[in-house]
Amino acid sequence: MQRVYITLQGDDNIAIYNLNSETGDLTHQEDIYAPGGPAPFAVSPDKTRAYVGLRDDLKIASYDIDESTGLLTRSGTVDLESDPCYVSVDNTGRHLLSAYYAAGHIAVHPIDESGAVGAAPTEWIATRHRAHCAQTDSSNSYTFLPHVDDSNSIYQYKFDDQTGKLTPNDPPIIEPPEGHGPRHYVYHPNGNFIYFDNEQDSSVTAYRFDSNSGTIEAFQTLSTLPNDWSGSNSNAQIHMSPDGKYLFVGNRGHNSIAMFSVDGDSGELKSLGQQASLGTPRAFGIDPRGTFMIVGGLDNGDLANYIINPDGTLTHLETRQVGDQPMWIHITDPL
Repeated sequence: MQRVYITLQGDDNIAIYNLNSETGDLTHQEDIYAPGGPAPFAVSPDKTRAYVGLRDDLKIASYDIDESTGLLTRSGTVDLESDPCYVSVDNTGRHLLSAYYAAGHIAVHPIDESGAVGAAPTEWIATRHRAHCAQTDSSNSYTFLPHVDDSNSIYQYKFDDQTGKLTPNDPPIIEPPEGHGPRHYVYHPNGNFIYFDNEQDSSVTAYRFDSNSGTIEAFQTLSTLPNDWSGSNSNAQIHMSPDGKYLFVGNRGHNSIAMFSVDGDSGELKSLGQQASLGTPRAFGIDPRGTFMIVGGLDNGDLANYIINPDGTLTHLETRQVGDQPMWIHITDPL
């Protein structure tokens, strides 16, 4: 049995579900009241703490995760100057990274020995507006900050996991082709490639990652849409199967999940088409075994779960109501 955490910004709740690891069946366990508009969500490497960005109240909250039940108990909060659209925990569990769409900032907050947040940020760095994502690589030495729309850039940083300090890399900024708008990214588990989805261009770009310098170089861009699509669309989240064989991107407008196979040697992608999904599928998650995917739809507050087939395509299992504005879906194995 695996646990699923779903932030519901419109309901001020974090919904907890149990996922049957064999069948994919979902069972609702409990809703945790989380006032302030819960949206981005992250779990510590040891799975004992959770961190939630409260976009309405301009705060980040930390929670203890009960080992036996998975329930959340708030342990701390920290006030922010803007609303966080992304949070992640570094590999040591001592630092919380966050990105700020409206303010155009990247931040690092210290996490104390109890796992709580509350202290002033170690870093609060202005970049360009519409910053969207920050997470460290497997070595915990580097991070990237993509910006969508007219900011259209990727900032490259060196990360010191002893102090939490960020230093601009060389070059400090990558300028993608006009109109791309890189939004979120995932690291390939082999450490050689990074994949960014491009919000405005409805595409995904593969980058070679130099683990010695912490810099990236683009080598392939593919559309997330079918060739005959002419409507409006923007990309949302991007996720990779744990084995690195498949990549998935949410299409808002086409209302689908784009599916790609990944060549682990070359890093190249091959489109597997699109799986029709829910209205405005902003958030989705993949279970740690790479067997199931859960998708949330903003339009109707519904939730769909899918089998991830051995060939990387998806098979729909069921759809149910979940609540108002599902913004983040995190699936984890219990301790």
